[in-house]
Amino acid sequence: MDPVEQTPTSRSDYAVLSLTYVALLGGLAESVRRRPGAVIEVPAGEYLPLTLATFAVSKLVVSEKVETWMRSPFVEETPAGRRPKGRRLRYAVGELLTCTRCLGAWSALALVGLRMHAPRPARALTGVLAVSAGNDFLHSGFDLLCRQANRAAE
Repeated sequence: MDPVEQTPTSRSDYAVLSLTYVALLGGLAESVRRRPGAVIEVPAGEYLPLTLATFAVSKLVVSEKVETWMRSPFVEETPAGRRPKGRRLRYAVGELLTCTRCLGAWSALALVGLRMHAPRPARALTGVLAVSAGNDFLHSGFDLLCRQANRAAE
């Protein structure tokens, strides 16, 4: 990743994104605190499915063709790869939408927030996304085994 000085952004652009994230995080904490009967703690057994769901969402948004509509205002996609477009905040959002780790934090916030406010639908959504992530891992493992077998056969 290029230093801020080598991008068409400023530290204030990243501050806007960081403050937005912190505001959403604080809003989630406050909304749970004020809501009687809200699920304040996520059971330990749900961390793995939530982790897998977060992986699936961030990979889907950052990498998959079906989500180009979401990335297109912020990301230029060419056969050579993806890169943020524009300048300032638009460029910073483009960087966010090309980084699975970065977007993972936002995805986790959304999924955990949903889990705290609507546990049953959140568990269903998390289950679907976790199984999708498992599918990704299995396909990646299968592809790796096939490539290794093909190399060994040559």
